[in-house]
Amino acid sequence: MSTSLEGQVVVISGGGRGLGRSFALDLAARGARLVVNNRNRIVDDQGLGPADHVVAEIVAAGGEAVAEHGDVADPQTAQRLVKLALDTWGRIDACVTSAAISSPAMFHKATPEGFGEVIRTNVLGTSQIASACAAVMREQRHGRIVLVASTAGLHGEPTVSAYAASKGAIIALGKTIAVEGASRGVFANVLLPYALTQMTDGGMNPAYREVMDPGAVAPIVAALCDPRSTLNGQVLVAAGGGLRVATSVEWGTVPLEGPVDPAGLATAVAASRAGTAHEYLHAQDGFLDFAQELTA
Repeated sequence: MSTSLEGQVVVISGGGRGLGRSFALDLAARGARLVVNNRNRIVDDQGLGPADHVVAEIVAAGGEAVAEHGDVADPQTAQRLVKLALDTWGRIDACVTSAAISSPAMFHKATPEGFGEVIRTNVLGTSQIASACAAVMREQRHGRIVLVASTAGLHGEPTVSAYAASKGAIIALGKTIAVEGASRGVFANVLLPYALTQMTDGGMNPAYREVMDPGAVAPIVAALCDPRSTLNGQVLVAAGGGLRVATSVEWGTVPLEGPVDPAGLATAVAASRAGTAHEYLHAQDGFLDFAQELTA
């Protein structure tokens, strides 16, 4: 394997099923020691849940892993994950946040309760775990964070407004963590995978099933967790055997002169789109550039 994670300690949320399971097994196969989190919505007749089964599979293959069953929406889960990693192995080298839920509904029919549950799990659950791990990593002056989001957070997606909003928030969160952590050697990147999971299986075109293999995305996670990786603040779209870089772009600056009516605004928008694309490390850079162009 080109990426070796021998002895690295990785905390992974949502590691018991779907993408998270594929990530956990691949990381362990490369020598990483894992804290595998997954809440126990379903258990077997022995009371074992998804995280337990993944840990058993890792241990049977000669790896090291421990299970944690907290709900990521609970702030205490993040603290328990960090404590478990430190008590077991004394450090945290990488964090992968893969736990997520969706609550499909047309936006005008979405309930506050359903919308809120998605935000709590996907946004707060991700941020709480990443923050707790980042605090340890900053003290170590080393760490790798991989936040799993979705292209729904880039482009929107009908019937999953809460999910799309949550994943857009995670993209912005990852970019912010990347800027804040760079000087401490804590690098953060965001992965937007196309993969077949329990959330995406319904109605999948059979022709795309091979491209949507979750295992095909796992090597990207491993490479981002590798201590040799210097990527930071990247948003990567990935599916079986392929990768795209996604960026946030502001187009050309167009001065607005006189009253702005619908026709004038449409003309200005078209002119901006025909202009030069701008990318910025963070929002303050964007503002300063905008202000300088308008006052030049």
